[in-house]
Parts: sequence; structure tokens; C-alpha cells
Amino acid sequence: MRAPILLLLGVLAAPTFATEEGVPSAVSEALARLAPGTPVDGLRKAAMPGFYEAAVGGQTVVVSADGRYLMAGALWDLRAQRNLSEPLLADVRREVLATVPATRRFVFAAGQPRATVTVFTAIDCGYCRRLHEQVEQINAAGISVEYLLLAHAGADSPSHATAVSAWCAADRAEALTEAKRGQQPPHKVCPNPIDEHAALARRLGVSNTPTVVAADGRVLGGYLTVEQLTGALGLAPASGR
Repeated sequence: MRAPILLLLGVLAAPTFATEEGVPSAVSEALARLAPGTPVDGLRKAAMPGFYEAAVGGQTVVVSADGRYLMAGALWDLRAQRNLSEPLLADVRREVLATVPATRRFVFAAGQPRATVTVFTAIDCGYCRRLHEQVEQINAAGISVEYLLLAHAGADSPSHATAVSAWCAADRAEALTEAKRGQQPPHKVCPNPIDEHAALARRLGVSNTPTVVAADGRVLGGYLTVEQLTGALGLAPASGR
């Protein structure tokens, strides 16, 4: 169940993205009254006349132009059976994830890359392990996998310590693979981005692992087979190239 909107407005602490010109001051003021000083992402005119839409904590809020009314949740076109809010959320995911360089991720690169996906993962999550068992096949299909690692039990948990140890290993990819097989890497501590990964997940409203995100910001799903992932990316089978 999603957190109340007041809590969601309190989770962000980074610059806003793509605020559309001409947004009435009443809209910005309404959002500011809910959580003073808290930025929101992608404030723009909504498809519903007289309303503006913003992405906050991985979901959208819709505010009336006079700043009086606010609704939380996706805006749908029922006639077209289309989620009108998803393009905004995808734009925000794309822009936020673009701020994280490969040097701050666990990277499993394809030899001949045709696409790259960001995967929010956890070491001790069953479906995350199943997905990672296919990573060599995914790479062989031309898809690079870049992990952001979450420790669901928090910063003081054994899983967080394992994540840090994997990051600090001489071979991060190998250490992460061994950890996902249940083998504890040698304990190490060094400067690391694990807490940054968790903050990104909170900002984008990602709580489930695995969550697979395409380069254009679309969430492709959770656990996916190689065939499903290739299809979701719109790629021809690797053997057909």
C-alpha cells in the first residue's frame, strides 16, 4: 500500500526536473503548503483541462490550476484505456537514473550491447537471484545489466554489510554473484553508493525487487525471462541478428 501523500512529499531532497513554463503560482504554492521546501519532479500541465501534474515519490499528484484541489494517483483516459501519468513517471525515472554513472553501479556489460537496463535488486531476494542466474544469457542477448542494490532490512542489517563488502571487493561483479549464491564475501568497508541506491529507490517509489527499468524510464517488470526481457525491449532474438 502506498504511503500517504504527505509522507511522499517528504521523501525528496534533490533538485526538481522538467518544470514546465507557465505553471500558475497557485499550483506551486499548493504543493509547497503541503511540505514546505520539498521539491517535486516534472511539474507540468495535465491532460485533464484545468489541472497540473507532478511526480512525487514514484507516483503522480494532480493539482487544480487555482491550487484548491489535489488528487493522488494515476490519471487515466478511460476512452483510450491509457494511463496518462506513466509518461511523466517514465521521464522522471529516466532523468533521475541518468544522474547515476556506471561507476556507481554494479555493471554486467554485454559484449555487443543493444540495450541497457537498470535493475533494482537485493542480495537475498529469491526472484532477484533467479534473474541473476540468467545474467550471462541476458548479456549474450545484447543486454547490459546495471544493478542498484537495496538492503530491505536497513543500513544496520547483515544484508547491507554484505552489499558494502561486495562493492568493496576487487571484482565487484564476481563478489555480487557469489553473494547472490549465498556465499558471504570477505568483510570489507570502503566509500560506497549503497545508501544512495536506497535513496534513489525511495525517490522513484521502488519498493519491490527486482524492478527492471529500461533506458527510457519504462518499468518493464520484476522477474523476467531472457525472452520476456528481449521482447519488452522490442529487440529481435539475438540469434536473428
